[in-house]
Amino acid sequence: MAKTHDFDHSRLRILSRPECLRLLGSVPVGRLIYTTGGLPAVRLVNFVSDAEAVVFSSGPGDKLRAAERADVVAFEADDVDLERHTGWTVTVIGRLSVVTAAEAADLRRTLPAHSWLPMEDPQLVRISIESANGRRLVPWGERPRQG
Repeated sequence: MAKTHDFDHSRLRILSRPECLRLLGSVPVGRLIYTTGGLPAVRLVNFVSDAEAVVFSSGPGDKLRAAERADVVAFEADDVDLERHTGWTVTVIGRLSVVTAAEAADLRRTLPAHSWLPMEDPQLVRISIESANGRRLVPWGERPRQG
C-alpha cells in the first residue's frame, strides 16, 4: 500500500523529522538566522550536521558572540530545481553554543567541519537541533487537488 503524505494549506508536502535531517545533511550551505543589536540577521554558512546538531566554523564577531550567549536561533537549508519547479526547505530551531577544544577535536574526527573562508583560529559553533520541520514542493502530478 502506498504511503500517504500530509500536505499543508499551500499543497507543499510536510516532511518528517528523519526526512528533514537527511535532507539537511545533503547540502553544504545554509542560513543562520539570529539576532544582533535587537534586529534579525541572516548569514550564509557552510556546515555539517548529524541527528543532534548543526556545526559550522566562526571567527570573532556577531555569530560567535551569539554562541557565547547561548542564543536561540533558526537555521535553514534548501535545494530547488528551477527547471522542474520542485525542491525542499528545512528549518531547525535550537540553541547556539561554542564547541570546547576537546569536543572540537572529537567532532573534527567524525564530521568534516571546516570553514570555506580563510580564518585565523576559527571556533566551531554548534546549534542543538531542538525542532526540525520542512516542506517539499513536489511535481504537479503528485500534488493534491485543490479543494
